[in-house]
Amino acid sequence: MAIKQAKVITITSAKGGTGKSTTALSLAGVLSNNKIKTILVDMDLHSGVIAASLNLKPKKDIYTLVNDYMNHSLKELDEYITKYNDYIDVLPAPKDPRSVGKISSYYVGLILKKLKYMYDVILIDTNHIIDDINLITFDNSDSIVYVITSDLMDLKNMKTMLSIYKDMNLHNYHIVLNEALTRHNISLYEINNFLDQNVDYILPSNSYIKNISKILMEGKIITLEKHYQKDKVISIYQKLLDEILK
Repeated sequence: MAIKQAKVITITSAKGGTGKSTTALSLAGVLSNNKIKTILVDMDLHSGVIAASLNLKPKKDIYTLVNDYMNHSLKELDEYITKYNDYIDVLPAPKDPRSVGKISSYYVGLILKKLKYMYDVILIDTNHIIDDINLITFDNSDSIVYVITSDLMDLKNMKTMLSIYKDMNLHNYHIVLNEALTRHNISLYEINNFLDQNVDYILPSNSYIKNISKILMEGKIITLEKHYQKDKVISIYQKLLDEILK
């Protein structure tokens, strides 16, 4: 009998400021609502917003884990992971950004392979920079979710990424348009036409929550808050996850 392994979903973007990390947190909340054991891995190594957003104070992080692994002093993986609730764990980015350059992509790949046997879903938040860490992360991903806006540079960068996927004959990605952060009056038709591909999901402009800063300051995940359980955006996140996890 085959051993069940976690689905690996990476949340990324073609440029910064698209709402990528908020999307990763929101997806984690939806998975938690469905009682799916999930680990949030913060691969946005220079920013480390996941632990900060959840008001976590981890004693160890991914740098500690990689360093112990490299020096043959690896402990149980649970010792490097911080619990958020019964269904969401977090492997934080380094506390000190100066540690980032010491993290080997080789060991990142090994760690992801180990985590696959501990969870139902590995949800990775990463940045838009194409480096060794991101490449090994993408290689280990079942699905890559690009969160974009209608910003012109964002669309141009996304088009470049799509051409790379086409050249490599890869199709394991989804495009999510975040209209809540839209600043340019570009229609969906124009966006699809420019990308030469349809956007898969749209986070509507009314999904912007006025008191989101207060919620984040309290270390809460929006999709876990009862007040927002019937919000349209949650059904969109659910449809995206249903498609990926089916």
